Amino acid sequence: MKLCSIASGSSGNCIYVGSQNTNLLVDAGISAKRIENGLNGIDIMPDTLQGILITHEHSDHVSGLGILARRYHIPIYATYETARSIQQIKNLGDIPDELFRFIKPNEAFQINDINVEPFSTSHDASNPVCYTMQSEGHKVGIATDLGKYDDYIVSKLEDSEILLIEANHDVNMLMVGKYPYYLKQRILGDRGHLSNETSADLISRLISSRLQYIFLAHLSKENNYEELAYETVCCELSTRGSSFSANKVSVAHREQPSQMVLI
Repeated sequence: MKLCSIASGSSGNCIYVGSQNTNLLVDAGISAKRIENGLNGIDIMPDTLQGILITHEHSDHVSGLGILARRYHIPIYATYETARSIQQIKNLGDIPDELFRFIKPNEAFQINDINVEPFSTSHDASNPVCYTMQSEGHKVGIATDLGKYDDYIVSKLEDSEILLIEANHDVNMLMVGKYPYYLKQRILGDRGHLSNETSADLISRLISSRLQYIFLAHLSKENNYEELAYETVCCELSTRGSSFSANKVSVAHREQPSQMVLI
């Protein structure tokens, strides 16, 4: 399997995941043009996409969905509640009903040779999910927009070989920043986003002999920066006695694709 983050951050998210026979996107929260350019840069033709897996309906996860899905007639996988919310977003345009494939948390489904399992997340959206994907004995885990994590989240992500995990904000930057109080409380709440420290807590529970690579994702533009997220997570893992190599941790960029990771 292979993974490349095309864009990641509070202003837009799009992740490519593929196997030998299948090309998928998780979210389409940047312009269709940027998605096309990102895919072309990793030698994936947009018309070969066999599905777009949507986590939830917030604009930073769906803003390019309408144009991309209509242009290439790509099936859209989302919970019923998420799909209904997407169809009410006027600036996405009309998305044909036949493109939607309704999914349910904890009910795995197959797209060609990739087994996809959606799992519930705690976020202020309409029945949001994240995903694990498995093919030929390999596993990729993706989890962003988590207000909190628990044993259920850990059980879904464990044994992943590639993890893309939210490290949204530095708590101190958020608290002294310009956001209004209600927004700070939303981000810090159980239906908001994971801080760098909480991200490290979650990752520390997912370290295993199978884990090969970690992407830190969905960084806030105002309340975090790449070096801080990276140093915080790596230092926390080291403090906890983890021998996981810092060379195998990177930050998914906001404006440009990451490296392609293969397992």
